[in-house]
Amino acid sequence: MQTSNAGVSRTRQVVAAVIGNALEWYDFIVYGFLASIIARQFFPSDDDYASLLMALATFGVGFFMRPVGGILLGIYSDRKGRKAAMQMIIRLMTVSIALIAFAPNHAAIGMGAPLLIVVARMLQGFATGGEYASATAFLVESAPAHRKGLYGSWQLVGQCLAVFSGAAMVALVTHLFSPEALDSWGWRIPFVLGLLIGPVGLWIRKHMEEPEEFLEARKKAKGAAPGLWQVLREHRRSLLVSMGLACGATVSFYVVLVNMPTFAHKNLGLPLDQVLLVQMLAVGLMTVVIPFSGALSDRLGRRPVLMAFTLAFFVMVYPLYVWVAAAPSIERLLVMQLLLCAAIGGFFGPAPTALAEQFPIEVRSTGVSVAYNVAVMVFGGFAPLIVTWLSKVLNTPVAPSFYVLFACLLTLLGTYCLQEAPRAKKSVALNLGVKP
Repeated sequence: MQTSNAGVSRTRQVVAAVIGNALEWYDFIVYGFLASIIARQFFPSDDDYASLLMALATFGVGFFMRPVGGILLGIYSDRKGRKAAMQMIIRLMTVSIALIAFAPNHAAIGMGAPLLIVVARMLQGFATGGEYASATAFLVESAPAHRKGLYGSWQLVGQCLAVFSGAAMVALVTHLFSPEALDSWGWRIPFVLGLLIGPVGLWIRKHMEEPEEFLEARKKAKGAAPGLWQVLREHRRSLLVSMGLACGATVSFYVVLVNMPTFAHKNLGLPLDQVLLVQMLAVGLMTVVIPFSGALSDRLGRRPVLMAFTLAFFVMVYPLYVWVAAAPSIERLLVMQLLLCAAIGGFFGPAPTALAEQFPIEVRSTGVSVAYNVAVMVFGGFAPLIVTWLSKVLNTPVAPSFYVLFACLLTLLGTYCLQEAPRAKKSVALNLGVKP
């Protein structure tokens, strides 16, 4: 009976983290999908390209706050608990979404309009900066020893659900409303619905329990408070390896998932509603692949699985971009996205647990926050802006692949230097029939 109750409790923990995480990221993703409309409403210009760049730059501004939020919320999570941090994050995100959902446009209040969007994006970046590390630490520490890869993978399942639901909602309003209505007020609907993160997210996370691993580690620490300098001083190698791991993941996420609808519509001339449908199908496949690859890493180890899928993505990305750009069509875009998202999903599965295992429990949230958010800020936050600029300067629709290839090289280096956790090594040895 105790085993059954433990299983139910763990399932409840996973569901709570995944649902909260999905609701958290939904609104973050919707901004990326609606960047072209937001550009016209809040950053008007005689040049549509300049307006889009301003909107995408504002998308990137939020990423400057992510390391700040990640560090402060990471320290808070390590000191006060995963549950307390995750509840605070939901509250902060709710305020930022309300600002975007109800902000008057440029025609109504002039320069105050883009300033409101910038403030909202900065607050959103601050909150989201603490989400990845807190949710990852919570899931990994809630997992049984032989299933940490599987449990950690659900963190990114939550993000995929956010992309899927965000794409579905944007596709729906794009299909139902005329371009004029969509520009005028229809674009606000996905953000208003995103405000559900307030009551729903808070209720869900209120009923979570602190992981036993975390509570035991805090007892052993005898009240010693971890800090940023401790992480920077004692875990430099782990930070660098984790940044390398996060680099390819964040660039592929924002280029292949978030920016692709805008890119395919603007650069390839494909209908936005059909592009979003393609995105939903590809993300659906990726969502299925993620937990399978996470479970596979529990048997084979994190490094082999991460390396295999990163190499597969690296080999495919440029030829697929060339193939689609040669004769743009929804069918070719679908094939490309399915293949790339399958490879991304294979990498995403073990990645959260691999990052968490680079740091001891007492500084885990802080360490993952610093590494992940610095990588996201430097390489991911301005990815849509960079690929849009590259496409314009190089005058080729395959330009985004160049940036992705560069990020993948850094990830391959980080994966090669990855330290497997002792439990992961033991699991690999047992599966190979070797005495550890």
